[in-house]
Amino acid sequence: MAKRSKTYIWQFVIGLGFVSGLWTAIGIDPQAVLLTALGNVVDTLYSDPVVRWIFFILPLIILGISVYEAYRKGRIPGLVSVIIAYFAGVLILASTATALILLGCAIFIGYLAAGRRFKKI
Repeated sequence: MAKRSKTYIWQFVIGLGFVSGLWTAIGIDPQAVLLTALGNVVDTLYSDPVVRWIFFILPLIILGISVYEAYRKGRIPGLVSVIIAYFAGVLILASTATALILLGCAIFIGYLAAGRRFKKI
């Protein structure tokens, strides 16, 4: 497997898509829990509404950057693979066989999306 495809699959398909779906299926969001705890600590040390707003908007900024990078590196097929992997993560507790099939499809699409080299004419 090409290094570019392997990196894309691990970072975006498995990390952003599947693991995010798995956390959604379980019912918690570790990023939100960590940022909330950190926000509470910072709020007790430095009480400012701007700081509270930053910790409120930070998860959206991180998600936006992640989706942008997934698009930049895999274009539309890459985003499709991330979305399929997300649904595989959501379905893993309900139907493991279906989730694994979807994850396999997402990995295959992600491999094709990241592995293509486009030549400029």
